[in-house]
Amino acid sequence: MPNQTEKTPPNFSIAVTKLREMIFSSELGPGTDHLETELAQTLGMSRTPVREALLVLEAQGLLTMRPRKGVRISPLSPDDMSEIYDVLTELESLAAADAARAGYNADDLKALTQTISDMDKALAIEDREGWAQADDRFHQELMRLGGNSRAARIVGMMADQVRRARLVTLYMRPLPIKSNEDHTKVLNAIREGDEETARLLHREHRLSAKEMLTTLLQRHRLNKI
Repeated sequence: MPNQTEKTPPNFSIAVTKLREMIFSSELGPGTDHLETELAQTLGMSRTPVREALLVLEAQGLLTMRPRKGVRISPLSPDDMSEIYDVLTELESLAAADAARAGYNADDLKALTQTISDMDKALAIEDREGWAQADDRFHQELMRLGGNSRAARIVGMMADQVRRARLVTLYMRPLPIKSNEDHTKVLNAIREGDEETARLLHREHRLSAKEMLTTLLQRHRLNKI
């Protein structure tokens, strides 16, 4: 068989990935200003792919591009997080109901089931970062199963902003055992085709997450993340 080599991602895609990592790790801190030339030099790229990447990240709400002034990394306050969670709660609850209505079989739900298994395994060894990654996949898969591509795009953008706050508070919160239990209940409701129960369970789960996160931010006086 001929050798097959993987294609190297274009600089634009690499720039998006690296800049996102720098924002989530606070290497590019909230409220800080940066010139395109500075970022291009940091990434070792020309300005064109970096500018394209910045436009994508601006659309995701992670930064603001300002003509002739570079970019500002968007800070998030507890009030911002509360508003974001309100949007996530409604759209994800709708997706849970739509997924239950769709009549998926066990194979269709295999990926969603696997995310819960991965979360359980991560919690068993208190791997909070592994748990958070599996939790992200659960919510992404739930939106996919919901079948509303426009809602999925909106949630994807909002989830990027939530991820920043979750990384900051990941070791402040109790071990998220109840969160795993909530996910399992939602999955069971989807399996059973009970759309109203799926919607209500997921809505309660997201409202609880909102309360916990905003309380932690306020308690630790994290007014800008």
